[in-house]
Amino acid sequence: MKQEFRELLQQRGRKEHPRVLLAAAECAPLSKTGGLADVVGTLPKALKKLGIDARVITPYHRCIKEKYASLVQHMFYFYVQLGWRREYVGIEKLELDGITVYLVDNESFFGDKIYRGGYPEGEQYCFFCRAVLDAMPNLGFDPDVVHCNDWHTAMLPLLAHTQYPGQLQDRAKYLLTIHNIAFQGKFGFDFVQDMLGVDGRYYTPDCMELNGCADFLKAGCVFADRINTVSPSYASEIRTPYYGEGLEGILNARHEVLTGIINGIDRDFFNPQTDPALPACFDRGQLKGKAICKASLQEQMGLERRPDVPMFAMVTRMTEQKGFDLVACILDDMMCREDMQFMLLGSGDERFEKFMAAAEHRYPGKLCAFIGYRESLSHLVYAGSDFFLMPSRFEPCGLSQMIAMRYGSIPIVRETGGLRDTVIPYNRFKSEGNGFSFANFDAWEMRDAMRFAMECYQNKETMQELISRAMQADFGFDHSAEDYARHYIWML
Repeated sequence: MKQEFRELLQQRGRKEHPRVLLAAAECAPLSKTGGLADVVGTLPKALKKLGIDARVITPYHRCIKEKYASLVQHMFYFYVQLGWRREYVGIEKLELDGITVYLVDNESFFGDKIYRGGYPEGEQYCFFCRAVLDAMPNLGFDPDVVHCNDWHTAMLPLLAHTQYPGQLQDRAKYLLTIHNIAFQGKFGFDFVQDMLGVDGRYYTPDCMELNGCADFLKAGCVFADRINTVSPSYASEIRTPYYGEGLEGILNARHEVLTGIINGIDRDFFNPQTDPALPACFDRGQLKGKAICKASLQEQMGLERRPDVPMFAMVTRMTEQKGFDLVACILDDMMCREDMQFMLLGSGDERFEKFMAAAEHRYPGKLCAFIGYRESLSHLVYAGSDFFLMPSRFEPCGLSQMIAMRYGSIPIVRETGGLRDTVIPYNRFKSEGNGFSFANFDAWEMRDAMRFAMECYQNKETMQELISRAMQADFGFDHSAEDYARHYIWML
């Protein structure tokens, strides 16, 4: 145990670390649709190194049953009242990589998609919140802190503190992590009252009402003991009307308990020295393998096999949030005027997919648009590209820029959220920085940043320095785990 944590615990009259239960809709590698799953899957392992017993409770989704059913142990079952219905809850247990995962089983709610959308999704996670709270006293693990993640679990602190007075659920402290404030779980209050029996006194602008809806995330922001989001810059941004999505009022009111903790990546999984997905491995001191990866990527994707041409890459959802409208604005200008290649791996809005498919036909040998996703190919894109483009309109944290730097692909980002916190703009006069950036959400600023990157590409010594600094940056989850450990102890 670190001396700092010993002292913090001593201040609170404790000798042992807090016990933590992470509640989330998804958890990698069991179930995953995005970065939330990576955080929930990685954080407990990093906390374990610090001596913290952190366990996960998550729905027993169909995708988990298909792969892990033989490893799951049944613990107990019970029934919960959900509106007029009496619903079965099975609690299963899975030990995975030394971490205990509790799985909430109910085929009606979790036998299909992880997120069903609309009111069916609201029903899924109303049920999950109730099941988690009613299961807690019987897990054989009494958490000091319940770590909630996004709107799907944000009702836990409200329910615990208003419907379980004096019980284990009420005595626990609640940390709410906002991974993306754009998704809040908004429903009619009649629905919420019917499903969860929430008292009408809590349907006010001071509590969970927002623009005529019952807002799950707002309720969590009101009742949680602490709130954090996934980067320091995003924690500041969401207190403004432009980024706050209507929650800036409550977040400003509770700013003293709001902080930003940057996410991290699994450095063992994303490791160019050992990655089995690469045709050749490499490190920052020996980049011959990176050149082999670039040649392999060019060959596999139908690009001209040229070691001297700068290759820009994106692994992304093709949406306006990810800045794809900026890409569509300047792509033809760049491809016509510049000697460059462009590699896209991703899917998203149909109009962007069609645009990129047409661009591939316009620029054969220079541009590849792989519509879809393949994990092994993403690793090759990170390793084989020279520059990695992330022009996001907003980005709570972002993991792709961290992965790209791990593989020596220099990020070009818009200065927002976690991108601003992790990418240091290159300064040719001071010879410092690990990437390129632009301030405004503007296509021409992005184009200028890309052109500056290409100018630097022509100087081998400059590129070598950039790659070395990027690969040297440590974005492992150990740092994040230490920050979360501090938060847990502060809450005791």
